[in-house]
Amino acid sequence: MPDSNPRIPFEMMTERKPIAPLNGKSLIVHVVLNVEYWPFDQAMPRTVMPAPHGQSPVPDVGNFAWAEYGVRVGVPRILGILSDRGLKASAFINAYCCDIYPSASEAMLKAGWEFVGHGWIQRSLLREDDETAVIQQCLERLESFTGEKVRGWLGPGIGETFDTPDVLKAQGIDWLADFYVDDLPCWMRTKHGPLVGLPYTVEFNDSPITAVEKHSSDEMFRRLESTLPVFEREMEHNPKVLTIALHPHLTGPAHRAYYLEKMLDLLLARDDTVFVTGSEICDWFIDADGTNGAAVA
Repeated sequence: MPDSNPRIPFEMMTERKPIAPLNGKSLIVHVVLNVEYWPFDQAMPRTVMPAPHGQSPVPDVGNFAWAEYGVRVGVPRILGILSDRGLKASAFINAYCCDIYPSASEAMLKAGWEFVGHGWIQRSLLREDDETAVIQQCLERLESFTGEKVRGWLGPGIGETFDTPDVLKAQGIDWLADFYVDDLPCWMRTKHGPLVGLPYTVEFNDSPITAVEKHSSDEMFRRLESTLPVFEREMEHNPKVLTIALHPHLTGPAHRAYYLEKMLDLLLARDDTVFVTGSEICDWFIDADGTNGAAVA
């Protein structure tokens, strides 16, 4: 039988077997902060200011400053919002940030956040000459900085080659967030054995919402209000993972940080909700599923 996806066998959500909630909670919230370095001497990965005279400049001072505002102001602001509520996040972080933004990286580490591989700088693996070497470099730097094994990965710009999941599994990565095909984790097929595919999101992601679609400051909050009634019905069959994907230059400005606070408070007021990091979701899924990925082994 043909398969639509080379990594994850097709399965509708209604076909998935029921699995136990995480600590008895069916709404599993994963807050992600994408912390990135956009090199000053290269073209910017994304822009908010149009190119003058129709030509993309290097250096691109306006768009570089937009991004770095996020690390200088957005990171401590979002750290404070989460810390005030006793919450941790997953830092999907370019490994070079440990060197170029050391105090921001130290603050996230001190707050107990999980560090997740996200490239060396904000450049797709499709543009790297040797993706294995880049992945190794990233993992070595993050592990030396945190003192802990890096277990998860999100490609910069969701960029992958045809070999990336195989390379990541061979390097000891346990889960990958690039294949966000479901509201639950899935088992992924690699040459070196099963890999967990964690839910990520473009629907609760401030990059497409804010930088691409140009929605108003309250859009993510409005989407959350509309999502919860649907999830409540579907959680009668299986838990749901709600990923909230943030970038410090997009949600860090005060007018959007205000709505992040409202989102978190809305979720914290529920009795069916648990906030976790990426590897906590991975470990829960492996235990609750109980198959060790036999279907893709």
